[in-house]
Amino acid sequence: MSVVDNADESVVITVRGDLDIDSNTVLTTTLDQVLDRPAPMVIVDLSGVGFCDSTGLSALVIGHNRARADGGWLRLAAPSDFLGRLLDTVGLTPRISVYPTVADALADRNPD
Repeated sequence: MSVVDNADESVVITVRGDLDIDSNTVLTTTLDQVLDRPAPMVIVDLSGVGFCDSTGLSALVIGHNRARADGGWLRLAAPSDFLGRLLDTVGLTPRISVYPTVADALADRNPD
């Protein structure tokens, strides 16, 4: 997992590997750190994620809810076909904005 701070105060978290019970602590700790900022603007780059279970989905939902509560947003970028279908199936795509690339998520200036 890597974190990049951008000049516009947005943050890109790049996730590699699986989002599951074994990696959940790293994801939640990373999200906690970036969501402590006022009006956080967070993009989670999912391009390197091969698998995601309920603990990974839960971390993303909690992060999204926390960002919204603090006047910010959390966006998902570049999910694989598998992960995109999973997000659709569990009903998250209407709640959390999903973009085909990180660049697209960064370019969208509309508040979520």
